[in-house]
Amino acid sequence: MKYLYILFTLLFFTCAEAQQKTYCNPINIDYGYCPIPNFVQQGKHRATADPVITYFKDEYYLASTNQWGYWHSKNMVDWKFIPRKFLRPEHKVYDELCAPSLSYVNDTLLIVGSTHGKDFPIWMSTNPKKDDWKELVHKFEAGAWDPYIFWDEDTDEVYLYYGSSNLYPLYGVKLNRKTFQPEGEVIPVLALNDDEHGWERFGEHNDNTFMQPFTEGAFMTKHNGKYYLQYGAPGTEFSTYADGVYVGDKPLGPFEYQPFNPFSYKPGGFARGAGHGATYKDANGDYWHVSTSVISVKNNFERRIGIWPAGFDKDGVLYSNTAYGDYPTYLPSEKKAHSGLSSFTGWMLLNYNKPVQVSSTLGGFTPNYITDEDIKTWWSAKTADKGEYLISDLGEISTVNAIQLNYADQDADIMGKPETTTGHKYIIYSSNDGKKWKVLIDKSNNTKDVPHDYIELDKPASARYLKLENIQMPTGKFAISGFRIFGKGKGQKPGEVMNFAPLRPPLRKKGERRNIWFKWQVEPQADGYVIYFGKSADKLYGSIMVYGQNEYYFSGLDRSDAYYFAIEAFNANGIGPRSEIKRTE
Repeated sequence: MKYLYILFTLLFFTCAEAQQKTYCNPINIDYGYCPIPNFVQQGKHRATADPVITYFKDEYYLASTNQWGYWHSKNMVDWKFIPRKFLRPEHKVYDELCAPSLSYVNDTLLIVGSTHGKDFPIWMSTNPKKDDWKELVHKFEAGAWDPYIFWDEDTDEVYLYYGSSNLYPLYGVKLNRKTFQPEGEVIPVLALNDDEHGWERFGEHNDNTFMQPFTEGAFMTKHNGKYYLQYGAPGTEFSTYADGVYVGDKPLGPFEYQPFNPFSYKPGGFARGAGHGATYKDANGDYWHVSTSVISVKNNFERRIGIWPAGFDKDGVLYSNTAYGDYPTYLPSEKKAHSGLSSFTGWMLLNYNKPVQVSSTLGGFTPNYITDEDIKTWWSAKTADKGEYLISDLGEISTVNAIQLNYADQDADIMGKPETTTGHKYIIYSSNDGKKWKVLIDKSNNTKDVPHDYIELDKPASARYLKLENIQMPTGKFAISGFRIFGKGKGQKPGEVMNFAPLRPPLRKKGERRNIWFKWQVEPQADGYVIYFGKSADKLYGSIMVYGQNEYYFSGLDRSDAYYFAIEAFNANGIGPRSEIKRTE
């Protein structure tokens, strides 16, 4: 018995160690393909956005736009898709469940999509782990676009928040607790003020003035008796797509702008954009924020999903941590705090702008796009044949902890959500000399659809070269927007960034105070930099990742307030020391 106990213990800990502890954005789920014909004229592609996650009966549930179903997971990484069309046959629309509300009241999960009419149902389920739903409301009279149904557990009251427009505000209304239909006055609860808030301005860099910005994606979180009304701006097709928050003492306001906005913002890096999302608690009671990341190449609405650690500080400020947010991040099972970089693994990107060899190239989809840290660009082989490959050279023998493999939709031929898929099949080899290869990851028998496959190695590997060899594609050609290798190099971290200068017009002088120009001295060892910002020296919650340059124009400041800034450099070997904090009036 003693030996059996020892054997069981060893097996237990071996299995525990093999469990995935991290994830990487964009999250790896089987995104459906855009189902709308006039949206795919420049190429069929995967697309979703406007995500919401809620933790319900020991499971995470995820719903998002146009997926013909939803997902659930025990651990926030292994997501199982449940096919389900929520609209009745008489609803002749392609976007079957656009920007859905997903929330619960007591032991019942609720879901409803966007509509300008008054005939969509609200669905309910006490057993959503399978397709077990029935109508709670046959015709929802609110006719809400981008809806969110919020249950105030303390008062047992229910409210609806909604709106998506560059002309009109967001609205709130109380719902009858029994009928779930609107009762009482519809109240404007929030409107953009882009004259004051630079980050709310339209454009890829908050710098276009030809169109009014959009506000959308209302979401409500209650924390310590306060109501945090969240919203997305300025447009879903931009890297500056972000979420802000207003705070109030009552569910329908009045609300005041939180000074530390946007609270969810990621304009740089591989997975860019962090707008129109939802804030939720995990199994440990810690907060996370799920939101939309942008691609917007084949269509403005070509998008993905990212998940960021979030929380409330001691002063009640809502924040999310997007610094290194598209690098490997610890899952809730690791019980890492979300402040600072404690949720970040410290595994760095090893192959940024490093050499790549490929088996073939289709037109202008050249190999350098594989390692340029831009999800909008991709390399494509000429075919989807078995044997097409790429080889990434890390430049030196390095420690490899994880790999993210991001497929691009080159010549895909699917629309909507396929009932079955052949899955992505491939093998990854490693080598120290580029001649002798050994299998590192074998997914030649994989049957899952893994468009952003992320593999955390059971044990770190030592290698200079990584070779990805195609076996089979579910559709389209063998095309990769990012073959991202994470771990640690053998060299030195960057030094401190010198001569960091935030340049902004003074308060009482002429000039555009919503903009700021950062300049700094090149750190020779740096691959890139992270700029931190906030309105207090101890609350630098905002972050901007910048690759390969020593200046940055930031157009997202609030006009009237002073700001604090700092910068740090990073490379394949780690993160350098943060600079002295600089203040601007």
